[in-house]
Amino acid sequence: MKKVNIAVVGATGMVGRTFLKVLEERDFPFDKLYAFASAKSAGTKVICKGKEYTVEELREDSFDRDIDIALFSAGGEISKKFAPIAASKGVIVVDNSSAWRMEKDVPLVV
Repeated sequence: MKKVNIAVVGATGMVGRTFLKVLEERDFPFDKLYAFASAKSAGTKVICKGKEYTVEELREDSFDRDIDIALFSAGGEISKKFAPIAASKGVIVVDNSSAWRMEKDVPLVV
């Protein structure tokens, strides 16, 4: 199985940390992991699969790298701003907010 590069947006929040825990518990085959959060959380550390990752501030150029999947859990306003940027770079976006709930062209994942 090809290993993918994953971004977790909102990595320091409760759901973001749960994303990291589930990736670890399921032994999800990723190559690179990027942890994004607010400027306030930038520089903090998160752990996944026994490896420490430094949290980066989410910025408009954050997706200007080889990222395959982005898991978003940073609130609807952040999703509305940054999910389209990620998608425009070819990233598959999975968003935990209600920002896209009523959009007919956005599939609901349950």
